[in-house]
Amino acid sequence: MFGWTVDETKAFQLLDSFIGAGFDMVDTANSYSHWVPGNKGGESETMIGNWIKKRANRSKVIIATKVGSDVGQGHRDISKKHILTAVEDSLRRLQTDYIDLYQTHWDVEATPVDETLSAHAQLVKEGKVRWIGASNFIPERLKESLDASKRDGIPRYESIQPLYNLYEREPFEKELEKICADANLGVITYYSLARGFLSGKYRTETDLRGHARGSGIKMYLDDRGFRILAALDRVSKDYHTTPASVAIAWLIARPSVTAPIASATSVEQLNALIKATELKLDNTSLSALDKASKW
Repeated sequence: MFGWTVDETKAFQLLDSFIGAGFDMVDTANSYSHWVPGNKGGESETMIGNWIKKRANRSKVIIATKVGSDVGQGHRDISKKHILTAVEDSLRRLQTDYIDLYQTHWDVEATPVDETLSAHAQLVKEGKVRWIGASNFIPERLKESLDASKRDGIPRYESIQPLYNLYEREPFEKELEKICADANLGVITYYSLARGFLSGKYRTETDLRGHARGSGIKMYLDDRGFRILAALDRVSKDYHTTPASVAIAWLIARPSVTAPIASATSVEQLNALIKATELKLDNTSLSALDKASKW
C-alpha cells in the first residue's frame, strides 16, 4: 500500500506503531507500486528506506523484499543478469547494505531454476542477502528448485509466500502445504484478508465503490464468501473482536503457517491486526471457520 494508498507520512506512523508493538518484519517488493500513475516502481522500498535511515533502526527490522515482477518493462524477469542488477537498486532504495529475505516474486518457467538460484547464491556469498525465498511458485517448480539447491550445495529457498486465506485455501492446501511441511519451509501468506474482504467491510457491490481494491474484491461476493463472513461475524462476536482479527488468528493457528502478511492503511486497522496475535481461537471456533470455508 506504500506509495499507492499510503503516503510517506502515514507510512512512518504505521511502521512506528508496528515496531512499537513488538513486531519486526516488513514485506515489500521492488515493483510496489509501479501501477500508480506517475510511479516508476520502488516507491514502497524508498519509503521504508527513508524510515529506517531516520529512525536508525536497521538492526531491529527484518526486511523482506522481492525481485522478478514486472516493474514497467512489460514482463517478469528472474534471469541472473536481472536479479544482480535489481538487487543493487533495492539496496539503494532501502538504504542498507543487506536484505534479510530476498524472494523470487513470480516464477518464470522459461528460466532454468539453476540460473535463478545461482544469482541468489552469489548474493548470499557476497553478504548482500541473508536468506532467499520464493513466491507464487507451482508445486513442481518449488520441488525442482529445492532439489537443485540440494544437488549443487547452494542456498535454498527457506520460505514460500503463497496466496492463502479463509476464502482461497485450495491452491496452497492441495499440494504446496505438504511440500512446505516436508521441507520445513517457512510460510508467509499474502492476501491474508482476501484484499480486505475478510475484514467484513465489503458485503455488497455498493460497498466497493471508490475503493482502490474494489474490482479485486468483487469475486468474493458469492455464496461461499457470505458463508465465511457469517462465520467470522459469529466468532468475532464471541471474542468481542473484529472479523479481520479472527481471519488473521485462523491463519496463525494453522500449523503450516509461520506468519501472515497483512496490509493496513491506518493505525486503527493496524491495531485490529495486532489484536489477532493475541487471540487464541478454541477448537469450536476453528471448526466453524473450517466448515464455512471448506473447499
